[in-house]
Amino acid sequence: MNLLCPICASPLSRETGCWRCPNQHSFDIARQGYVNLLPVNQKHSLHPGDTQLQVAARREFLDGGFYQPIARTLIEAARARSIQGEILDVGCGEGYYSAQLAQALNLPLTGLDISKEAVRRAAGKYKGYQWLCATASHIPVPDGSAGLVMSLFALTVPQEFHRVLAPGGYFFQVLAESDHLLGLKSIIYDQVTEKAPQEIPELPGFTLEETVPVRFSFTVEGRQVHNLLAMTPHWFRISKEGAKRLEETPSLTDTASCVLSVFRRD
Repeated sequence: MNLLCPICASPLSRETGCWRCPNQHSFDIARQGYVNLLPVNQKHSLHPGDTQLQVAARREFLDGGFYQPIARTLIEAARARSIQGEILDVGCGEGYYSAQLAQALNLPLTGLDISKEAVRRAAGKYKGYQWLCATASHIPVPDGSAGLVMSLFALTVPQEFHRVLAPGGYFFQVLAESDHLLGLKSIIYDQVTEKAPQEIPELPGFTLEETVPVRFSFTVEGRQVHNLLAMTPHWFRISKEGAKRLEETPSLTDTASCVLSVFRRD
């Protein structure tokens, strides 16, 4: 996938060890193979995105295969539509889902995430694909570059996703349902507030083709109990008492509940 300079929006050309635009803005290619296209003025903190600890926890958890049903659902939905073109994973994390999808469809993949640590791990494990540190609000690729944009448990920026998708391309969005990980929540919180069911948002410039519920149970033990917490937003909200209760939990059986929404670009 062609890249744009995040500073001046000019095309980037790959040179030995870097990407460079005609205005001589240069971006080094890291040893693992990714490139950082996140300028300072697009950061919201010194080290945006998931931390090294969170990324490591998610990698270990996902490598355990507990969330494989989500990957299978994505592959089935893409095959049913004979997806063509390049895959763009926005908020790719360590690349677990999109690398499987790209391999299954034999399609090129570009993944981006605001967390440099996440992209570093993706590039280190999944060779042959393009990995970027960048923001979903300013995706550094030309208009109409992708045949499929995917965003799993991540930020949705409809206008920007519409821009980078080719006409007739698809957007796969996965969002957690209100009853996602109730087992974990019941341990770490004194009281679990029941939320209304997830509403599928209307996205300007897109037609919703299908919603696919994804719901399955799994059991984690030992370190994986902690990893499950660390890869969720609850990591930032947990109290000392809740952390202690989870630390004293040797195993946990829980239910993952989310929904895949398939949008087609008008």
